[in-house]
Amino acid sequence: MIIASKFININGIHTHYHEEGTGDEKIILIHGSGPGVSAFANWRLVIPRLSESYQVFAPDIIGFGETDKLADHNYHIDLWVEHLIGFIEAVSNKPVYLVGNSFGGALSLHIAYRRPDLVKKLILMGSVGTKHPISEGLDQVWGYEPSLDSMRNLIKLFSYDQATANNEELVRLRYEASIRPDVKEAFAAMFQAPRQSKLDELALEDEQIKQIEVKTLIFHGLNDQVIPIEETSYRLIQLLPHAELHVFNECGHWTQIEKTEPFIDHILTFIKKRIQIKGLNFIKWTCKKERDIH
Repeated sequence: MIIASKFININGIHTHYHEEGTGDEKIILIHGSGPGVSAFANWRLVIPRLSESYQVFAPDIIGFGETDKLADHNYHIDLWVEHLIGFIEAVSNKPVYLVGNSFGGALSLHIAYRRPDLVKKLILMGSVGTKHPISEGLDQVWGYEPSLDSMRNLIKLFSYDQATANNEELVRLRYEASIRPDVKEAFAAMFQAPRQSKLDELALEDEQIKQIEVKTLIFHGLNDQVIPIEETSYRLIQLLPHAELHVFNECGHWTQIEKTEPFIDHILTFIKKRIQIKGLNFIKWTCKKERDIH
């Protein structure tokens, strides 16, 4: 499937995005913050199936992919969030299903907090957004210095299946994307040391998270070395009033890549689900066999 590539002007920002599918209901996919990342790199395996039933949009965030980079390199949470709010308003005249991966999960939480009228349901995967010490893994990701070996090591860090790092085509593609001069400069400016301060900037206060009333589905890989589940998704399930948590065993940070089909299955089920028992938080653990804990 060839995924359509388009541009739109949002708040003066020449914004690149992918669009597939038709219909009245829309899904917006927000990518993560790894070096060389883009909407296509994050969502290429997910878009085809989701677009069979919904109109799907996947924008490149400011500073990433083909979207504009800032001359002053002043990247911050309000810039990213307001740009994405503008994008949602431009492509949809009604609330959307918002899917955020990692860094994109934090941006999605901010959108849901600031503009709940724009979000029909919220889906997070390996998301930041809570206050916690930066992990060694995330510090390595944000402190990336371009080289093939460094990219190979990061892919090992992202993946449970270490054979993924032996995919030389993937390693080279992500490495080459990370060394484009504009991308390299933007990434270096976003996540300067001490990187704890940037993670703190992405976090919401606990009381703010508690005010997000939208129904939320949270995914996390049990073996995630980049975003620790104990300090993020476990915390979110305690704070968000209408949330479910699904944990994949034998899965690292790349849920949408390592568990593509079950990941999509759960999203489609969650979107279509119309009934929720008030006050019930539902947690599912996926191991070799699935069992539900109520």
